[in-house]
Amino acid sequence: MGNIKTIAVFCGSSSGGIAYEEAAYNLGKCLSQKGIHLVYGGGNMGLMGCVARGCREAEGVVTGVMPRFLASLKPVQAGEVETELIITENMHERKKKMADLSDAFIALPGGIGTFEEIFEQITWLQLRLHEKPCGFLNVNGFYDKLNEFLRNAVHEGLMKKDLYETLVFEPSAEVLIDKICGMEIKLQPKIR
Repeated sequence: MGNIKTIAVFCGSSSGGIAYEEAAYNLGKCLSQKGIHLVYGGGNMGLMGCVARGCREAEGVVTGVMPRFLASLKPVQAGEVETELIITENMHERKKKMADLSDAFIALPGGIGTFEEIFEQITWLQLRLHEKPCGFLNVNGFYDKLNEFLRNAVHEGLMKKDLYETLVFEPSAEVLIDKICGMEIKLQPKIR
């Protein structure tokens, strides 16, 4: 799959319903089948648990990254759904560690935490702190309005078109992964 060996998946500890659970499980399974390691937020609840189980049950490699305060709420151990569990001191270290471990990023449907995580990576891409693809698994049109919002931001001159064009919105996990793995990020040079 080219240079993409590890993908971080941002998603929540809530499930949102069966369609999202199935999509998360299938994404994890697809990652494993394509030989891509999964990095995620750790734990076994909600969509996080579904994506990790999908990857593990397909014999994939799963690295969970969890801040200490969350790990202390419900003690978890590597092997529950992860191959490896990394404990960080706080949320900032968690996001940095997930970014450092990953070659690309995918957001499943989620809430405010999921949005914050994927948008931080898009911001880092805009700032040229990395050149890693970012995608959205658009289950049941969940991200249609966000895609429309971002297109409007481009139209209004508030977001660069080349940055928007690096983002992948796709309803199929397999197609999303293939598109991300085939991408070459080419943004305009930064203005200093």
